[in-house]
Amino acid sequence: MNWPWLTARPIAHRGLHDAAAGCVENTGDAARAAIARDFAIECDVQLTSDGEAVVFHDFTLDRLTEATGRLDRHSAAALAAVNFRQCRDHIMSLSDFLKLIAGRVPLVCEIKSRFDGDMRLADRTLVLAQAYDGPMALKSFDPQIIAHLRAGGTRLPLGVIAMATYDAPDWRDVPPPLRQSMTAFLHFPETRPDFLSWHVGDLPHAIPALLRLGLHLPVMTWTVRSAAQRQTALTYCDQIVFEHIDP
Repeated sequence: MNWPWLTARPIAHRGLHDAAAGCVENTGDAARAAIARDFAIECDVQLTSDGEAVVFHDFTLDRLTEATGRLDRHSAAALAAVNFRQCRDHIMSLSDFLKLIAGRVPLVCEIKSRFDGDMRLADRTLVLAQAYDGPMALKSFDPQIIAHLRAGGTRLPLGVIAMATYDAPDWRDVPPPLRQSMTAFLHFPETRPDFLSWHVGDLPHAIPALLRLGLHLPVMTWTVRSAAQRQTALTYCDQIVFEHIDP
C-alpha cells in the first residue's frame, strides 16, 4: 500500500464531535478535538451556489443550523454567516478547513453527490486537495465521481464508499442500473479504488473480503458506534470510522 497513513489510526467521523457538549460535526472545533487526540478526520463536502466546496454533510441546512433550505442555493460567504444551533462555530470552506488541519493528521474527504453527473464539486475538491500539503484521501458513494477523478490521473488515494444493498428509500432517486452496478461493484474497472469504505452493518461480506484479501486494498468501515461493532470491524477490516465511542 502506497499510503500507510490511511489506516494507521482510527478515523473520527465528521471530526470528534459531541453536539450535547457544543461541538458539532464537520466544524473547526470537531477537527481540533480530533487533532488533540491524534485521530484521523473524516469530513464531508457540499457545493455552494458560487462553486465553492464547504464542509457540511446534509444537502439542506435545517438539521444543524438556524437556516433552512438547500445548501447549494447559498454562496460560501453567506453560509459562513449561518449559525449552528448548538455551537458558535460556522460552516467552513474546505480551503479554510485544510488550513486548520495543516497536515497534522490524515484527512479522508467524502464528496457528496446527487448522482446527477455533476462533477463541479469533485473538480473543486480535487484542486484544493492537490494543492494541500498533508495526507489526504478522497472518497464518494458515487462511482461516477471516483471514475471521473481516476480518469483525470490524480495521484491522491481514491476510495469508494459502499454497502451491501441500496434498497432503502434514501436511494430511490438513484437510477436502477447505477444501483445495480453499486451493489455488485460492477464499476470496478472504471473506479479502480485505492481503498474501500464499507458499512459496518454489512460485515462480513464478499466485496470487502475480496478487495482486502485478494487485491490487498485497505478497507475501513463506517460508522462504528459500539464496542461490538468495533470488534467486528477489527476482524474484517483495517481501520474504523467511529463516533461516540473511545476507540
